[in-house]
Amino acid sequence: MTDFALDAIDRRILRELQVDASLPIAELAERAGLTQTPCWKRVKRLTEAGVIERRVALLDRDQLDLGLVVFVQVRAGRHDEAWLSQFARGVAALPEVVEFYRMSGEIDYLLKVIVRDIAAYDRFYKRLIAVGSMGDVSSSFAMEQIKFTTALPL
Repeated sequence: MTDFALDAIDRRILRELQVDASLPIAELAERAGLTQTPCWKRVKRLTEAGVIERRVALLDRDQLDLGLVVFVQVRAGRHDEAWLSQFARGVAALPEVVEFYRMSGEIDYLLKVIVRDIAAYDRFYKRLIAVGSMGDVSSSFAMEQIKFTTALPL
């Protein structure tokens, strides 16, 4: 949580950076209605406060032959700190896992996995189940991506 309030200009800067983080400061300042120095100071302040965590390049999965998205639902094998710690470390170390959540409800964990194809998923699955005992593992294969964004609603 920030220790300062975001104003309309901060939000405009953040929206623009979510669309294109590589914008030159001059163009970002123009879009935000500022001159370069105040804009740069705001970006610096937002970064130092942790509002801007990092800047990354978004890659095209299809061009990299990583066309299969799998949502994996896991029920915990046990419900204790040692199991959770081992499971979290093991799953986080698997590069195919791009998102990993502890859930409420009937499913304990949800993983978003990106792989080339079913054979690659099978190899991944064998590594996943070696991480630790699990109560149940269920996989759903995405048929079509309807919406994808990394932009937060500001």
